[in-house]
Amino acid sequence: MKSAVENSSISTAVSDLRQLDRAIVVHVFFSQDKNVDDLNEFQLLAKSAQVDIAQVLTTTRSTPQAKYFVGQGKAEEIAQAVEKHQADVILVNHSLTPAQARNLESLCQCRVVDRTGLILDIFAQRARSHEGKLQVELAQLKHLATRLVRRKTGLDQQKGAVGLRGPGETQLETDRRLIKVRITQLQHRLEKVAKQRQQNRQTRQKADIPTLSLVGYTNAGKSTLFNQLTQANVYAADQLFATLDPTLRRLAIQDVGTTIVADTVGFIRELPHDLVSAFKSTLQETTEASLLLHVVDVADPRQAENIAAVNTVLQEIKADQVPTLLVYNKIDQLENIPPHIEYNDENQPVAVYLCAQSGLGMELLLEAIRQRLSKTILSLTIQLKPQQGNIRHAFYQLDCVRQEHISDLGEYQLQLEIDQIAWLKLVKRFEELAVFHP
Repeated sequence: MKSAVENSSISTAVSDLRQLDRAIVVHVFFSQDKNVDDLNEFQLLAKSAQVDIAQVLTTTRSTPQAKYFVGQGKAEEIAQAVEKHQADVILVNHSLTPAQARNLESLCQCRVVDRTGLILDIFAQRARSHEGKLQVELAQLKHLATRLVRRKTGLDQQKGAVGLRGPGETQLETDRRLIKVRITQLQHRLEKVAKQRQQNRQTRQKADIPTLSLVGYTNAGKSTLFNQLTQANVYAADQLFATLDPTLRRLAIQDVGTTIVADTVGFIRELPHDLVSAFKSTLQETTEASLLLHVVDVADPRQAENIAAVNTVLQEIKADQVPTLLVYNKIDQLENIPPHIEYNDENQPVAVYLCAQSGLGMELLLEAIRQRLSKTILSLTIQLKPQQGNIRHAFYQLDCVRQEHISDLGEYQLQLEIDQIAWLKLVKRFEELAVFHP
């Protein structure tokens, strides 16, 4: 079935850019201040996709134009640049509608790839594991499904005469059906992977092993930090999306014991929604973590915006309630910032300043993790209705029930001694527990 989709002559904006040499980059400023940071980041994305940028064209508009996204005059200028540089692709730093992409392709006689398509291509190049490849293919097909167009082929003619009867559907309908079937196959495979990951997580939870998940904006230094923490040899490079496949390693921390550290994919502004949903099983390591290590490039002028972009994705995958420790990395690129720990009013570590590349300040990070993971035991008395037996079962699985009384109405009154992190996870899992404030 896969070969049927791959061999069909589907016109797609999500293409393999590895064979392409020259690109025209297009960026539209929607405000007068012309902040070039977004454009610079997009050029880094293009270079990560192994594309040679021949020319960068910019324009200013108040709103996108319906036909080309850019104005008619700018669209013709793009066509001239394509012809001048013999460009193979036009990269647009915005999300285009299928119609806008087709109109621009038709005018310029050149393939057009928008921001989402470019990110998908980078992911396709970087995926190494079987799961990663499945996830990327799923995201690509979902993106492609909205961009199918009618083409002049034999199957487009439905005739009723003898010997001329087609399959009863146009080529466009055939393409859609094949893609729909393939998407269903990929989703089933990824569900199996997700179940396997869930079993592994449950095993760790039963063994009471805390999990640390590294999150952060792409190229913030997560993999470098991961290698410093665990002495692993994970691929780390100064490029966007160097890490796609999650890696887990053990780490022993004083007074805490064995922990599991997970290195995850980096986030970016306007991360395609299809990618977030496709990488759901991978990102589950983040939602189930005991502590998030949010790695921030302290030397990046857009530090605050990057943090906000990561928090947006964490909210989307429902990991925004997981306890977080900020890790400000790359302090060697700034002056007069020594490695140190920041504490809140409750004397709890909230941020660590370090340099993962040189290892400067790593002992402070381990100390902050130790303080954050040192167990805070809560003593709670809660009352459950007879139909809430699943919650009662979850408490017994955690071996935190110290006393139980069943009323005449069949209600359970439980006295608990439970680790605070485990309690917060249960509150996220069973929203009705939120009324029992510790």
